[in-house]
Amino acid sequence: MSDLSAAPLTVKFPHRSRRGILLGLSAPQLALVSAALALLLMTVISAGLLGALLLSPLWAAVAALVLVRRHGRSLIDWAPVVARYARRRHTGQTLYLARPVSRPRQDGLVHLPGTAASLRVVTPGDSANGAAAVHDPHQQTLTAVARITSRAFALLDTGVQNHHVTSWGRTLAGLARTGHIATVQVLERTVPDSGDTLARHWAQHGRPDAPLAGQVYAELVASAGPAAAPHETYLVVSLDLRAAKRLITQAGGGLPGAFTVMEQTTASLAQAARSAGLTVTGWLSSREIAATIRTAYDPQALAALQQWSPTGRAEADPAAAGPVVQVEEYDRLATDTARHTTYWVENWPRTEVGAGFLHGLLFAPGVRRTLSLLYAPQKLESALRDVQRKKSAIVADANERSRRGQVDSEEDTVEYADVKVRERQLIAGHADVALTGLVTVTAATDALLDAACAQIETAAVTAGVDLRRLNYQQPEAFTLAALPLARTAL
Repeated sequence: MSDLSAAPLTVKFPHRSRRGILLGLSAPQLALVSAALALLLMTVISAGLLGALLLSPLWAAVAALVLVRRHGRSLIDWAPVVARYARRRHTGQTLYLARPVSRPRQDGLVHLPGTAASLRVVTPGDSANGAAAVHDPHQQTLTAVARITSRAFALLDTGVQNHHVTSWGRTLAGLARTGHIATVQVLERTVPDSGDTLARHWAQHGRPDAPLAGQVYAELVASAGPAAAPHETYLVVSLDLRAAKRLITQAGGGLPGAFTVMEQTTASLAQAARSAGLTVTGWLSSREIAATIRTAYDPQALAALQQWSPTGRAEADPAAAGPVVQVEEYDRLATDTARHTTYWVENWPRTEVGAGFLHGLLFAPGVRRTLSLLYAPQKLESALRDVQRKKSAIVADANERSRRGQVDSEEDTVEYADVKVRERQLIAGHADVALTGLVTVTAATDALLDAACAQIETAAVTAGVDLRRLNYQQPEAFTLAALPLARTAL
């Protein structure tokens, strides 16, 4: 008999609902339609049908705003996004310049553009390994960043792959059940290799004086480093200080107590990650976190940061973690020596696919990109309420179509089945986690960026995922996708 455990695990994602608040209309659509109907009623009462006919261009404009869709959204849904972008352009906020100041700087403050400007990198005084965390005083979170490594997933036996996938699911479920984890982020990126690590190893262990071979190896070391594109993977955990208030108080209160709770969480996470084939090589210090942020904005700075560091790992001053210059355009972001475009994974595969379906997207040749998976645990009560709300909406829409004599929608049938599966899983005790996928493509010039984006879009189609470019939202999207901050608000 065949070993069933050797059969590769497959995954299937639920249908993404496009259901609105009422009759398939979103909140902006519903508000515009309601205002138009109210105006039509007042016009008919005051000026009769002739007055209503004179306003035909207005009704046509309202219909276009509600019905015409662009990149998956109606025009009225785009209105607030475009309006905020226009306001930023009008007030000069699309250009960010880092200006030197003479007044004393707050210790650990990370100078970043936009909503991330108030973040601080803090290190507990009793930290044995120098591990630090990012404190967000507005969202009340404390975020730790770990560097992780793993064996090549595609080269593992099927049974080992299945074990790792199942163990990672258990790890996420365990974090979700704690009740005090705000977000878990898995960030995987490619960076330009300066060759500094290889050069350090050659300088310490090489024999350049060897006949013939010494010269050949020296030339290979000089040329191999800059041509490589190593992958870096980070595991980011954000602690909700409000939800963990009781535990923090028991641990002494304040940031010291929060660090104690964070250390307990990261220790259990590192142990659980090992069963999923992941090795936590270390939690980043304040200077390593700053370097990770800095190289996201300016990849070419990696060589200098590695060379200046006595350990060979990139380190930077938190005050210099942000970009020197940032210019926002509607579909891209220019920072220092790089150009970036961020996509949102609008749809995950809706058919059965293998667990390694993202392999083609992760290993697109010659493309600098960052993939972020953001997991936001949901409380059981709120998840069950959301299930009931969606079921009621689906049934109400079906009854409305039946009353009008319209045919049934197969999309509603599929969505209702997915909601029922989710409800059964919640009742069975499974944790509910909201998944968001973001991809940032980086290149040195606009022409290279356009070519890289075309390549990534093709790889996404092969992987079975639908990408949507986050036009007019690039700065916020870049912060979520490319920086190890475990933020979710866009």
